[in-house]
Amino acid sequence: MALDTETGKRMLQLITSRYNNREWRKKIEKTLSLPHMGIGDEVQRAIFLYLKHGLKAYKSRRADPDSWIVGGYATTEVIERAKFDPTVVGATVTKEDVAFLGVDPGPEVDQAWWDEMLVAWFEEPETEEPVAEEEQPATDPSLPPSSAL
Repeated sequence: MALDTETGKRMLQLITSRYNNREWRKKIEKTLSLPHMGIGDEVQRAIFLYLKHGLKAYKSRRADPDSWIVGGYATTEVIERAKFDPTVVGATVTKEDVAFLGVDPGPEVDQAWWDEMLVAWFEEPETEEPVAEEEQPATDPSLPPSSAL
């Protein structure tokens, strides 16, 4: 199960508003390293991918793990570019879709909220598999039993 629309919005607000706050930088980098399929809303997924690619730091493709530019002018530029021209994020993205970027999500978004968001990102609905004997293939009594080799 992916993040719902409200949680996804708060996560994007967190990334785009608290990037200059030292205590949130590592958490933002961790969030950017997560797979994009954890976001349920298509527009929010496009915004996340735009931020993920726009903030990717220059690195050696062979040796260095992925890293991001979090904080400073480069981060501000990526966010402002999306707000000024939403089509850089996606062809169907409108100014209303990116209007919340850079707006702090509020005091309820704290360490505990972030931990819960990570759990929701990877949470998958449990599938119940019935273990009924009727589903096993029936053996034909006229055939000899298979012998072990």
